[in-house]
Amino acid sequence: MGDFRPRTVWLGHPEKREQRYPKNVINNQKYNFFTFLPGVLFNQFKYFFNLYFLLLACSQFVEELRLGALYTYWVPLGLVLFITIMREATEEIRCYLRDKEVNSQVYSKLSTRGTVVGVVIYTGKELRSVMNTSNPRHKVGLFDLEVNCLTKILFGALVVVSLVMVALQHFAGRWYLQIFRFLLLFSHIVPISLRVNLDMGKMVFSWMIKKDSKIPGTVVRASTIPEQLGRISYLLTDKTGTLTQNEMVFRRLHLGTVAYGMDSMDEVQSHVFSAYTQPTHDLPASRAPAATKVRKTISSRVHEAVKAIALVHNVTPVYESNGVTDQAEAEQHYEDTCRVYQAASPDEVSLVQWTESVGLTLVGRDQSSMQLRTPTGQILNFTILQIFPFTYESKRMGIIVRDESTGEITFYMKGADVVMAGIVQYNDWLEEECGNMAREGLRVLVVSKKSLTEEQYQDFEARYVQAKLSVHDRSLKVATVIESLEMEMELLCLTGVEDQLQADVRPTLEILRNAGIRVWMLTGDKLETATCTAKNAHLITRNQDIHIFRQVTTRGEAHLELNAFRRKHDCALVISGDSLEVCLKYYEYEFMELACQCPAVVCCRCTPTQKAQIVRLLQERTGKLTCAVGDGGNDVSMIQEADCGVGVEGKEGKQASLAADFSVTQFKHLGRLLMVHGRNSYKRSAALSQFVIHRSLCISTMQAVFSSVFYFASVPLYQGFLIIGYSTIYTMFPVFSLVLDKDVKSEVAMLYPELYKDLLKGRPLSFKTFLIWVLISIYQGSIIMYGAMLLFESEFVHIVAISFTSLILTELLMVALTVQTWHWLMIVGELLSLACYVASLVFLHEFIDVYFITTVSFLWKVTAITLVSCLPLYILKYLRRRFSPPSYSKLTS
Repeated sequence: MGDFRPRTVWLGHPEKREQRYPKNVINNQKYNFFTFLPGVLFNQFKYFFNLYFLLLACSQFVEELRLGALYTYWVPLGLVLFITIMREATEEIRCYLRDKEVNSQVYSKLSTRGTVVGVVIYTGKELRSVMNTSNPRHKVGLFDLEVNCLTKILFGALVVVSLVMVALQHFAGRWYLQIFRFLLLFSHIVPISLRVNLDMGKMVFSWMIKKDSKIPGTVVRASTIPEQLGRISYLLTDKTGTLTQNEMVFRRLHLGTVAYGMDSMDEVQSHVFSAYTQPTHDLPASRAPAATKVRKTISSRVHEAVKAIALVHNVTPVYESNGVTDQAEAEQHYEDTCRVYQAASPDEVSLVQWTESVGLTLVGRDQSSMQLRTPTGQILNFTILQIFPFTYESKRMGIIVRDESTGEITFYMKGADVVMAGIVQYNDWLEEECGNMAREGLRVLVVSKKSLTEEQYQDFEARYVQAKLSVHDRSLKVATVIESLEMEMELLCLTGVEDQLQADVRPTLEILRNAGIRVWMLTGDKLETATCTAKNAHLITRNQDIHIFRQVTTRGEAHLELNAFRRKHDCALVISGDSLEVCLKYYEYEFMELACQCPAVVCCRCTPTQKAQIVRLLQERTGKLTCAVGDGGNDVSMIQEADCGVGVEGKEGKQASLAADFSVTQFKHLGRLLMVHGRNSYKRSAALSQFVIHRSLCISTMQAVFSSVFYFASVPLYQGFLIIGYSTIYTMFPVFSLVLDKDVKSEVAMLYPELYKDLLKGRPLSFKTFLIWVLISIYQGSIIMYGAMLLFESEFVHIVAISFTSLILTELLMVALTVQTWHWLMIVGELLSLACYVASLVFLHEFIDVYFITTVSFLWKVTAITLVSCLPLYILKYLRRRFSPPSYSKLTS
């Protein structure tokens, strides 16, 4: 993108093309074939403790530092890396296949009446939508960063313990080598199995999300961050296609004295039918200029309104082959089954579809004419004399047509009520009815007309052509000429169109609000529409004040408006993208501080880059987790910037869902994704990580006690297979089965979203809970080791047998103590681990006296030690449940 050169496009001469076009493909992969392995390894070893274990394993090649067999260090590290590489490879292959599926789709249809020349100017990465999006980044969860922080603390403890041991030896002999040996001896303080357990846990959580029948079609594209869903503070959502269905439905026709809703459209149909069948209405009532002053019948007023709606638009009917009728024949006979309406705005299509439903059908259109078909099958021909397109500034569109059957020239106009109120003749109902319809969540358009004589039109055309030829102030002169027509127009009707909300959007937003999540709506739509949808979706509640941020362009204006906003409390904010840019340029900190306190924020006329910028600012200013939800290509930047990106598969294609971390088929699935799966993933990850740390600290405490009793010798208590078996086959299944634990049923989590709010404080994994588990580990490790040394008989091998068996039983009982809801796999895990240990004793005769473990002496000693290490904790748990129960237990009892 460095060189901006002019591009010459040759029509029909591809051989003359000088510049190469980039490939027209999408690519959501994080790596390519060459960067995959280096990239994955870099992302793994940037974690403190993965790098620590690599150095640890490498140290075993130094003879003086070796503490046992090489496999005791290299096998666990290799297993961790293998699982990580396989997971990343699976995700990359899935991503490649999804991209390939989208890239292989062929878009070749360019159809309208007449000839079409398609000119390709930009492709691939030069497209505006692609330039507006950022490259996919490797997202690291906040939970992983917290665990990384805890492992650094554990490493600090490891260094301190090693130094203390050497200090107690009075730094005798080659003490620096002793420090290294102690570092290796107590290396279990930092658990290598933590990373692999958490990664496997995330894979299970992702699988559970995919298999949930209540949110069908949900896809997890980033299985590294499911627990992030459990602590979202800000949810940023697109509007069209995300909260709404992107399907416009005509809801209301209002004529001032009478209104027609969905249930009375048959009356409109009969009025239109009678207008073309009764002889008196063969010619429209407004044929004579004096007719406007005569009170018209309801029937003719309805007919005029419908005709105006059928004419004032930019819609083109297109005919396609339907298998029975070919395209040319369908176009010739205006075949209803083959007709498709094409327009830039879905609002316009819904209006034309409605006129068709009441009997007046748009059947043909080209640049200079339009054809309508009446209920009797008669074709009305209109010549398009002038067309004034809709612009964001003018907020209206107009068209001048000549009825070929009568020669009558009419100027029709439709637009927003704010501009049309000053254009139409005085009336006492427009403002009130527009307000009423807007409050119902309808998009309101005001439709008006003005009959012109041939002389009036010729005079206008001459002035209009003259203005268009002006060299200076052309647009201003053209606007002035058009405005000379836009006076004292006859108000025909109001139309109300609704962009229907997706199913269950309101209850979902209410759940999110009750869960303590602040929802911001970022949309490219205009202010009125965005505000209307926000009210309709109950994003802004009925009794909530709304502060509509005035349009500001300078620093001074922004300062005044921010001061006005500061004086308001607990009100929703509505701001446009232009004003937002000015505020962020001069008063970024002040604006974000005020906006973050709002219960809801609506940003309209937002560019894709602005959406991503807002997400980034929220993360920086609040330090809280954000979730972005969207359905179109213009939401990709925001989705990739957020801590969690959720794509909704919609009418705008799959670009957003392919770039997202999670993809859902409907917005309502977000409630369950966060309240149930997010909450469970976070709580389970916290329990699992703390338990793995406890498991490692227990054995490290025992090693410390053992070394201190035996004159601070750097000799390992357990060697070879015992040390690997402890964190794998002997305790792995029960500890890992904690990923199936849950404190409340999913129905309760959905019914009481306040439970989610508790997680936002980060209590499941905090320094307080970490410290509690450290103290439990030190207590249990000390009890087991001192108990074994107190009760052992003559031989050292008996200490190993008693302490190791007590340790395994303590771990299994602690899992049982931690579990809140038993799952059959948890029981299988406990029994399987115990069976594995008992069965392996036969092969462990070099470490354990097989004869001794069959004696009654062994059994009572192990039972006594295990009871002393676990029973106090069971009593404490019971007392805590009894006198200070957690919030969820009140709901489950």
